[in-house]
Formats: sequence, structure tokens, C-alpha cells
Amino acid sequence: MPAPERIPPGSLTSLELLVKGELSVRGRVREASNAVLFGSVAYEGEQASCVYKPIAGERPLWDFPDGTLAQRELAAYEISEATGWGLVPPTVLRDGPYGEGMVQLWIEADPSASLLALVEDEEPGDGWKAVGFAEVGEGRTALLVHADDERLRQLAVLDAVINNGDRKGGHLLPTADGHLYAIDHGVTFNVDDKLRTLLWGWAGEPLPPQALTVLASLADALADGEPLATRLAELITPAELSAVRSRVAGLRGSGLHPAPSGEWPAIPWPPV
Repeated sequence: MPAPERIPPGSLTSLELLVKGELSVRGRVREASNAVLFGSVAYEGEQASCVYKPIAGERPLWDFPDGTLAQRELAAYEISEATGWGLVPPTVLRDGPYGEGMVQLWIEADPSASLLALVEDEEPGDGWKAVGFAEVGEGRTALLVHADDERLRQLAVLDAVINNGDRKGGHLLPTADGHLYAIDHGVTFNVDDKLRTLLWGWAGEPLPPQALTVLASLADALADGEPLATRLAELITPAELSAVRSRVAGLRGSGLHPAPSGEWPAIPWPPV
């Protein structure tokens, strides 16, 4: 879907445009399980493409009985911003043609960027991390790998913090200017361990020093009375907020990337 005139992702203007702009729906993303609408926002001569996910179009999930997926999407954005990594596109909650919903800046991915691959070797090559073997038809298997990329590693840490239950390959949006964005964060913040991801390549490895520094800052920002904690309390339940704090403390205590628990499917399906 071609984007209209765009503003730089992550700028204050982006958020103002998403909040104040006139929201027009131009189409629907058909492959999504919930209502995902493609549209645009326009305000004071500025215009940008966006994704609009009305709450009215959400399918109820038995393991997420409280709140809405839209609120979880915004909570993920708030934590992403608190890390300083800017991994989630500018995101707001606002009213729209089909009621209140999540509105997020549309990100145009660079089709030439390669972050995932299937290889026939037993071990990943230089610059790649192994995820596991996958069936590719006719009784054949191939090794699923992801890039040994610092941006992906930051995302793996963010996903561990927000307990992302659905990190698929199609949710990774590398841009032509070298930035990485990640989308679709509705299935997050469960109090139980639901981490399902394609980014297991660092499982059990020590967290980078920079990630530990970010986690320490995040722990402070999650303290009662801090702006981030107050904002999250409006979006997720008290138990879910407590679980976020526990996960941050656990990551800092172990100093390691988490590994699959064995109690929940580790890789989402379909993986892309």
C-alpha cells in the first residue's frame, strides 16, 4: 500500500499527527486475525499512513480476559520508548471511524533487508544465530536462523520484558535508513510465561552490558509513582504490571537472555 507524504517516525510531530489528525480508512489488512485497517491521518498540512486497530474488531482471547489488545499495544510502545531503543513505531489510543482503537504510524520496510533465513547446513554461518530446524516439505528439514544483529538482540530483550507471545518474522520491519521497528504487540504482558519468538539465537547467553544498563533504568522507571508506572497502570492490570517488574528483576538477576521454558510452545505458528 503506497504511503502518502510521511513524517519522520518517532518525532513529536508523529505523535501529534496520530492524536490530532483526521483519520481516514483506506483498506484492510486481510491476513490479520483481528480487524487491522490501513489508513491515513492528516493535520495542518501534514499527512502520514497509519494502522488502525479498532477495539470493536478484536477477537476475545481466553488467556487475555482483562483489558484490550489495543491497550497492550500502547503499553509495549511506552516501554519501548523508556528503553531508548525506539523499536515500536509511534502508537496512540484514540477514537476513529469504528470507535476507539490503536493507531500506529505505518512503517515501510526495506524489502532488501535480510533478518531471517532457512539454510541447509547443520550450523549457522558467520553473522547468523540458530533458532531450530523446520520442515520444508518432502521430508526435508532446514535450519531456521536469524541475523546476529544488535537491533534484533535489543528486540529480544524487549520481548522478554513484555512477555511477547507472538514474535513472528513478519513483525520485523527493517527500514532503508538502518532502523528496525517491530509491530503487533497485542498478545503481551500476560502474568504467565508466554514468550514465543523467532529470536532464540541468544538463549542462555550473557546479556550485553548496554542491555543491563537499560534494564536498570527501566526498573527505576517502573517504581510506584514514576510516570511510566503510572501510565502502564492505566493500560494493564496491577498483576500484569507486577509481572513486568518481576521479569525485569529476573533478567537483571540472571544476567542472561531467557531460554524456552518447555512449558509453552517456544516458536509462534505460523512463524512468519
